[in-house]
Amino acid sequence: MDTRKTRQLPAGLDRLRKRLERWRQTRKPRSRIPDSIWAAAVTVAKTYGVNRTARTLRLAYYSLKERVEREAVATAGASPVPATAPFIELLASPSAGSCQCRLELENADGAKMRVQLRSMTMPDLAAISRSFWNYAP
Repeated sequence: MDTRKTRQLPAGLDRLRKRLERWRQTRKPRSRIPDSIWAAAVTVAKTYGVNRTARTLRLAYYSLKERVEREAVATAGASPVPATAPFIELLASPSAGSCQCRLELENADGAKMRVQLRSMTMPDLAAISRSFWNYAP
């Protein structure tokens, strides 16, 4: 990887990149990536995005995205919800075709995020919302 790019990588992403490279150098041909590395990649992708993580770690984008989505669905009921956040259920009609909406989020500190949505999937929407609520400057 280009040294200019590795200097700009966040520490967590760079550590995982190095760990994966060590594994790739010592693995048997055609062996699968260990579950522990996939789990770490999913965790990193939640923070830095699926595309950036897949490119940096040289992983298949859709394989990583599928794992992130599976974990989002599995942990959706287990994630703590702030007491001040109302629950909103968004349901898409199968016959609606392309839907559009504007999502506006505001946290207790006054930070706001507005997103214009066009044909997004529910896991994408969940990931956007989660990244806003879990953001810590």
